[in-house]
Amino acid sequence: MTTLESAPDITPNADGSVPIKLLHDRVLVREDDGGRERRSSGGIVIPATAQMGRRLVWATVVAVGPNVRSAEIGDHVLFEPEDRGLVELQGTNYVLLRERDIHAVAASRHSDGGTGLYL
Repeated sequence: MTTLESAPDITPNADGSVPIKLLHDRVLVREDDGGRERRSSGGIVIPATAQMGRRLVWATVVAVGPNVRSAEIGDHVLFEPEDRGLVELQGTNYVLLRERDIHAVAASRHSDGGTGLYL
């Protein structure tokens, strides 16, 4: 006879990170927009249900695997919504990505005033 163990506590920490261990090159992110309506530069309200072609999405990194080199917890990353796996933890939706699916990383450690170009 086996006993059931209680599920591990995966409640998000105060900084927004999630106490979960990802494997390999996986990155767990929480979308910044969250499906809210947007406003165009001319002031027109675009509902969250409007379909737009190939729009990239910004998200905040909440957990990284041991082989991830370019993103850290708290960074903002840009990715294509079609390249994602949705995960729900404690009632909050997250997106599971591979590091190679991330197109850009925005973090204060990258803003050294340089252009980022190598000549």
